[in-house]
Amino acid sequence: MKKRIAALLILFFMFGVYCERSVDIVMASNSFSKEKKTGRKEMDKLLKDLLMSDGISGYEENVAKIITEALSKSCDSVETDNFGNVIGKRGNGKKKIMIAAHMDEIGMIVKHVDEKGFIYFIKVGGINDPILMGKTVKIINKKGEQITGIIGTKPPHLMNEEERKAPVKSENMFIDIGLSSKKEVLKVIDIGDQIIFEPSAGILNGDFYYGKAADNRISCYAMIKIMEKLSKNLDAEIYACATAQEEVGLKGGKTSSFKIDPDFALVIDTTVSGDTPGIDPKTSDLKLGKGVAITMIEAGGRGTIVPHKARKLILDAAKENNIPHQIDIIDGGMTDGAAIYTNREGILTGILSIPTRYIHAPASVFNIKDVEAAVDLAVKTIERQIRENR
Repeated sequence: MKKRIAALLILFFMFGVYCERSVDIVMASNSFSKEKKTGRKEMDKLLKDLLMSDGISGYEENVAKIITEALSKSCDSVETDNFGNVIGKRGNGKKKIMIAAHMDEIGMIVKHVDEKGFIYFIKVGGINDPILMGKTVKIINKKGEQITGIIGTKPPHLMNEEERKAPVKSENMFIDIGLSSKKEVLKVIDIGDQIIFEPSAGILNGDFYYGKAADNRISCYAMIKIMEKLSKNLDAEIYACATAQEEVGLKGGKTSSFKIDPDFALVIDTTVSGDTPGIDPKTSDLKLGKGVAITMIEAGGRGTIVPHKARKLILDAAKENNIPHQIDIIDGGMTDGAAIYTNREGILTGILSIPTRYIHAPASVFNIKDVEAAVDLAVKTIERQIRENR
């Protein structure tokens, strides 16, 4: 009897150990699955700060501070020029290389406040009016405070048949900040204050990230990482330029490239992905997670037509180093490249674009692997350009 009891106790003990180990294995498995499903545990702080920061065209001061601080770690000098471009410089040599990424975002500006305290605005940059209705926005006042508002319009319940058929235009929209008079509103905001979409940034799933102002803060982030990754022993002057007012006419790219007068310029920007419903592959076949896009032509030729020499340089660097890439032939939209490569007597210019979903909307989606591919390809392209043109 005692032997039976002892045997049973041993069995119970072994069963308990087995269960405990089984639970540990399951928990470890679940932990692995969670890690595999969500990818990185958290977004890089610099990337998040850039996405969350305010800075519509002409109002880039706050995002410029973040970029200045980040570039100061890898550059010999960093300055903000008269136009508002942030320019970091490193190295010495006969050749000058310019990396450009615009830092401004689309947004709005306060234009008028009516007697009931409703705020009217104008758009800055390309915004499709229908996306505005009901959106949460932040008005940045002179103290740097973010005042929350909701974009409103006449409700469809009170529209006549003709009004319901017509799309609502931005001039018929207004912002409600919860105050009831013009006097109260003008105590907290002023005419001319910038308005941004509600800041957001995070990880959707795995390598898929989202954020406000992904166009073009993810490229600013890439530019900073390029400067950190480039060798300090390159025989050239390397300039990293966060340009201002790209969204309203490619202005900062024009002024900064005139000042720097580079032998080669590499523009980093976002481009429209074609992997969402409603987009014909013939229009765009770019996909998130398939690599950086090497842009060949913008806006059907109205923007940059990347010179053969620059195209070959970038493609050779991508193939030689097995960097995942796609080819971007786009009929709409253009980058700072269009202003840079037509500056002075003409500047050899290449363009790397990061495929992004929902560009020029309150939030966009991108794949961090494509950002990393852009960094890798930029570094190898610049190294190759310097090596081949000593």
